[in-house]
Amino acid sequence: MRSLRATLTLWYTVALMAAVIAFGITISLLQRRAGTEAQDERLTRQTSRVSSLLLQRASDGRGPLVDVTFAPRTTALRLDVVDQLSFIPGLVLVVDTAGLALYGSPEVRQLSLAATDQLRHRLLAMALDQERFAVALDRETYRFVAQRVSGAGRAIFAVAVGEEEIDPQVILQRFATSLLVVVPIILGLAVLVGWLLSGRALRPVGRMIDELEAISDGRSLHRRLPSAGPASDEMGRLSNALNALLSRLETSFGAMRRFVADASHELKTPLTVMRAGVERSLTDQKTNPEAMIALEETLVGVRHMTELVDALLTLARVDEGRMELHTEPVDLGALLSEVHETGQILGEQGEVEVSLELPEQPVVVDADSGRMRQLVMNLVTNAVKYTPAGGKVWLSLTGTAESATLSVRDTGIGIAPGDVGRVFDRFWRADLARSRTGERPGIGLGLSIARWIAEAHGGSIAVTSRPGRGSVFTVTLPLRREASQPHVMES
Repeated sequence: MRSLRATLTLWYTVALMAAVIAFGITISLLQRRAGTEAQDERLTRQTSRVSSLLLQRASDGRGPLVDVTFAPRTTALRLDVVDQLSFIPGLVLVVDTAGLALYGSPEVRQLSLAATDQLRHRLLAMALDQERFAVALDRETYRFVAQRVSGAGRAIFAVAVGEEEIDPQVILQRFATSLLVVVPIILGLAVLVGWLLSGRALRPVGRMIDELEAISDGRSLHRRLPSAGPASDEMGRLSNALNALLSRLETSFGAMRRFVADASHELKTPLTVMRAGVERSLTDQKTNPEAMIALEETLVGVRHMTELVDALLTLARVDEGRMELHTEPVDLGALLSEVHETGQILGEQGEVEVSLELPEQPVVVDADSGRMRQLVMNLVTNAVKYTPAGGKVWLSLTGTAESATLSVRDTGIGIAPGDVGRVFDRFWRADLARSRTGERPGIGLGLSIARWIAEAHGGSIAVTSRPGRGSVFTVTLPLRREASQPHVMES
């Protein structure tokens, strides 16, 4: 899944690249415009130079600029004027009032006859004293500046100087070439700078996430997030809002724990009294047989309520951090043997076979024997409860150099894949068959307590299951330190 930092870096890079491309296109358009203006300015100077030359030679006293030779309609400029015009670069054309070409530079003479006629007609159609225009001649586009000439003789009408127009494709090719060189560098810098900037901007968020992940249960709600900045900016407001939320949660959880603990403690004494009274009535021979049935049902309910109160009281003490473990070296093999005997009794009632597999060597852990027995008993009770008649339950224990693994496997009804992750939640039930009023009564707290016991001993508990094929609960515990270290004999 893409992170927020990567997303910000990506958008920063895209925005920067879009800005660079837009900047490059703008520069290209401006360069094209500037090139056209520079070209027009250069052609204007050359046109003015030709016009000034013609005016100067017309007043030098050496006669008219136009010589009439061979035929009345064949005209040309004087040779001294032609010599000077030959030094002006580009396409230079001088026409008379009839539209005949009085002079054409070598570049003009290389044009086709149709192109020359098109250019002459364009000059005759001039509406202003000076015009700038582009014209396509022989499949090439040329840029011209034309100017009327007055005072150089009645025969001379206008002059024009031109050159090939700047090709937009050339500008685009230059721009594309520049992009191919510059874009990889800019892209790399954009990714690097975007990653650094986004990391710096999100660093306070990362610290808040780490702190929130550390507040994983109700016992850590007293912790508060560090200030991420002034209260006026977004990070400061976020940290203040989360701290206020944690304060409200701490108050609510504290009130709930106190209520559960107080209620469980207050209910425990009257339930004990009720249970003792019911049991005494059941043993009294004077009790009416019909009342015995009601008393037995009452005793079942009282036992269930006592079990629920004990579990709630245990979890309340766990949440408050007041539950202590009295650890000592415990042989898990012996403990499982004791639980196995009780499990066989439970299995006989439900026609379920309960077997035990132990290693040859003892497996010793530092544990609270009472709590560890409670953990295994909860797992065995659940396995027998949810295994149909004729099924099997296996208890097994294995040990490695570092840890001990005990598992409880059954051929019961199993757990749906979507429910496996919730089996350790408090009061959670997979289906109606697991309700406390169904065929498999329970309170839904046994696995929650089992998980706490495993984690309190530095271990873990996991479950794998397939519907209709049973479940496997696996508990992993660290071995006793002295047992896990090699024994060194002193000489």
